[in-house]
This record gives sequence, C-alpha cells and structure tokens, in this order.
Amino acid sequence: MKELHKICFLIIGFIFVLGCNSKNEDKHETHEFKESIYYTCSMDPQIKEDKPGKCPICHMELTPMKKDNGAYNSISLSDQQIKLGNISTALIGTSQQSQQGNYTGVLTVNPEAIKSISARAVGRIEKLYFKTEGDFIQKGQAVYQLYSEPIAIAKQDYVSAYSQLAMPGDFGKNAKTMVAAAKQKLLFYGLSNTQIEAVKKSKEVSPYTTFYSSYSGTISEITATEGSYVMEGAPIIKVANLSTLWLETQVNVNYAKSLRLGQTATISFVDFPSKSVQATISFINPEINPDTRLLLIQLEVANPGLLLKPGMQANVQVTQSNQKGIFVPIDAVVRDEKVTFIWVEKSHGVFENLKVTTGLESNGMIEITSTIDTNKKIVITGVYAVNSEYEFRKGKDPMAGMKM
Repeated sequence: MKELHKICFLIIGFIFVLGCNSKNEDKHETHEFKESIYYTCSMDPQIKEDKPGKCPICHMELTPMKKDNGAYNSISLSDQQIKLGNISTALIGTSQQSQQGNYTGVLTVNPEAIKSISARAVGRIEKLYFKTEGDFIQKGQAVYQLYSEPIAIAKQDYVSAYSQLAMPGDFGKNAKTMVAAAKQKLLFYGLSNTQIEAVKKSKEVSPYTTFYSSYSGTISEITATEGSYVMEGAPIIKVANLSTLWLETQVNVNYAKSLRLGQTATISFVDFPSKSVQATISFINPEINPDTRLLLIQLEVANPGLLLKPGMQANVQVTQSNQKGIFVPIDAVVRDEKVTFIWVEKSHGVFENLKVTTGLESNGMIEITSTIDTNKKIVITGVYAVNSEYEFRKGKDPMAGMKM
C-alpha cells in the first residue's frame, strides 16, 4: 500500500513539473513573438511602440510590424503601408523591345567634300574674284589672278619653241619636242588648253595668269588676300560641297554598344520642325572621351537644294526593333550617387534592394544588363515609398536631399 502511495506521489509531481515547463514555454513563445513585432503608424512611421494603441500624432490605429532582423538591405512593410504607398510588383522576365535612342547634334561640313584651290606657282595675288566666305562658286569661274615670273618664263619657252616649228631641218624636228615639253610645263602650272592656245595665238607673254575653279561649291575659307605673296602649293580658298553634311553627336558609351556603321536614323531639325530626313551612321569614334565618358558618332545627311546649313541643331532618333533583353520601367530603377539598384520582393511584404547595371533607355523602359533572376518580382510603382521608408529606418532622412 505504501508503495502505491509513493508511485502516485511521483506521478503527480512529474505532471506538476511538466505543466510548469509548458507554461514557461508558452510564456517564452509569447515573449519572443512580442519581441519580434512593434507597432507603428502608416502616416507617421517614426512612431514605434511595443504595444497596440493609437498614434499620438494623427490618432490612427497603430499597425503591427515585424522587426527587421534579416539582411541589412531588406525591409518589411505592412499591408496598409503597401496600400498607402501604392506599391505594386511585376515579374521581371525577358522580353523584346523596340529600343529608341534620342540624341542631339550639330550639322557640320563633310571634311571629305572640301576641296582646296591652291597657288600653282610662286608669285603675288593680284586679284581675288571671291572675297566672302559662304559665296557659291561654279566650276569654271575665275578665282584669282597671279603675277608669277616662273609661269611667264614657261609661257616664253612655249612661244619660242612654237615659232621654231617652221624652221627647216633638225631645228624644226627638235622644236616639236620643245613645244611638247613647254606645253606640259604650262599644264603643270595649271593653265588650261584654252589658255595655252591663247598664248600661242597672241604670241604675247604676260606675267599675269588667271586661274579658274575646278569645282562647284560653297566657299568655306579664304586664306589669301590681294597683294600677298604665296608659295607654290599655298591654299587660296577652300570650297565645300554641301550636298551632303555630317551630323555630329555624342552618346553615352552604354548606348553606343547598340550602334553600328550603316545604321539608319531619323533626323529632325530645330529650325525646320516639320522636316525630317533619313541618315546613316558613317563614323563611330573608337576612343571614348575620358572626361565626359561620351562617344562621338557622325551621320551622313543628304542636303538636296542646300536647305540645311552647317551649324544647325538637329535631333537624332535611332530605332532598333525586337531587341531581346531584360527591360523594366525607368521609374523602377533608383539611381544613387554611387550605385544603381532596384527593389525586388522576397516574400509578401518583404523587399530587398538589388544592385544592377543599366543599358539603353527607350520608351519609358530601361535595360538591365547585369545578371538577374528573371523569376523575381520587381517593385514597379511606389518605389520612392519603399526607398524612403528603408532610408528612414536606417537612420537617414529621406527628405535630406530635397531640403534647400
């Protein structure tokens, strides 16, 4: 009987101890749960309380929130905060976009279309027939008159050799060779066949010779003046053919990766809002400007009727259709001073910022060029609300950058 009483006493004691431990565990779990949440106001997130109640500022009911005990770059938001911040997400995915690059540039003279009219011999400029840059010159028009003794001597040699053709015997035969050599020298000095025939007929040797343009175009530069002495080969004027112009623009190196030679672009002009033309990319500078990180590109623009003028401002629109990649709304990307990142949803109400590198911007979308899990959901609206709350919780004033 005593043994039975003893066993009953031990069982009752065990049950008592087990009950106490269970109560302690329940209390411990409840305590841990309470420590894992806090209460805040959706309108005044600086309010943080350990128990439910009303906001001391706006008197709204406080919202329970999980404390951020996870990664430093993540944040938890309540359903009410998500609703008030208009926060929505979308699957990143891979898609095809028609990328449209817009740049500004200036029309310039095509350097390949510039011709130089130079002095054919040493001498003095007696007369310039064109004295204003921008004048249009036709092929065959007189450009300048040169006083030159070397040319006068060559003319005299030609006249003398020609006069010996009528002499009998070897004198006449030798004269043919002399005439050919003298004529070739005059051609070398830039005289036309018509001018050489005039010298032969007149038999008068003048030290003055008029030179004519071999090109049609607009005078882009005048480097000589009347009365000045010039050396052989010295430039007198430069003539530019403006039937084609170059458009120079500078683009970000990230955008330049999608450009190629021969690519077509649409050009519109500030001075002619209703006019647009098609142009092709003719040059991409292989060197990046180290100061601006920009790349120079040039497009060849047709200019029928010479309506377009060098110096005009123009807009360049380059479109690439069906470019495959990861594209997200531009507003979904946060650009900080040192880093660019997006917010992705880890789980319901939990968001994490993810560093990314970006590419071309087009049609309100921006390309993500860094490696990223396309199965993730990205915050596409309410990005500022998420970022501001994150910065506030990390001790940074989200309005600091907006203060005057």
